[in-house]
Amino acid sequence: MFQFQTKQMKAFFRQWQMQSMVIPGIIWMLIFCYFPMLWLIIGFMDYSIAKPMLESPFVGLKHFQDFVTDDRFWRSIRNTLGMSSIKLVLGFPIPILFALLLGEIRSLRFKRTVQTISYLPHFIAWTIFGGIALNWLGEGGVVNQLMITLGLQNREILFNSDPKYFWWITFFTDTLKETGWSAIIYIAAISGIDPGLYEAAELDGAGRWQRMWHITVQSIRPTIAILFILAVSGILGSNFEQIFMLKNNMNMKMAESLDLYIYNMGLVSGRHSFSTAVLFARSIVALGLLFMANQTSKKLTGDGIF
Repeated sequence: MFQFQTKQMKAFFRQWQMQSMVIPGIIWMLIFCYFPMLWLIIGFMDYSIAKPMLESPFVGLKHFQDFVTDDRFWRSIRNTLGMSSIKLVLGFPIPILFALLLGEIRSLRFKRTVQTISYLPHFIAWTIFGGIALNWLGEGGVVNQLMITLGLQNREILFNSDPKYFWWITFFTDTLKETGWSAIIYIAAISGIDPGLYEAAELDGAGRWQRMWHITVQSIRPTIAILFILAVSGILGSNFEQIFMLKNNMNMKMAESLDLYIYNMGLVSGRHSFSTAVLFARSIVALGLLFMANQTSKKLTGDGIF
């Protein structure tokens, strides 16, 4: 054991130039991820921004009891789970399928063109992309014109003003914007597969779909498992920027996610301790989901994060 650690240390110091490249990332994580965790203590206080944190009275679990009895909190939980479940069940496989189909393209130039086009929406901020989406969904927008042309509806619908469409709007806009970017890691995993496996399978008479399923999918299974575990652990989270841009007074009852609820309580209403308590509770649940999803994945597929 000691010899192994000594070898690891020697290898570390031989590569000190490469190892030092991680230092800025560690500093960033400490400043923006770990240092702010000290302020979680205000979830157990009646914190006031007008006086020092440690002078605020300690109230224990008062704020936790308050949000558990708040109907608006449970509505935000319902909305978050609804939107996240749609994205997880329907949206998670889409980048995988996109990467698999892209890997079957023989023309390198065409493949690179498709990849580049699919990545581009990711780099457009939600403030811009959300505005474009609202224009498409509005009266006289592309979606209405297309639906009428195809005979799927006989009049224009204000999609973003009807609450029943909101969850699906978030799913489709998120899929359109992030599919290409999310597929990058799968494309990278596919590129690492030994071409000899495909040649041997082809000699054995395996068709294209058989090679895709039995070689490609099975080879990237650990990558799929890890990303699925992370997706499950983040099911109580939502794309705040997306929802903030697409929400309005008419669809709010289906649009207010847990992130938006925390924002409204903390920054809009000034209930900093209350919103911190909600955030703290959500983080504990997310951690539990991470462990649960990891154990389930290990039992079903043998792959997990730890």
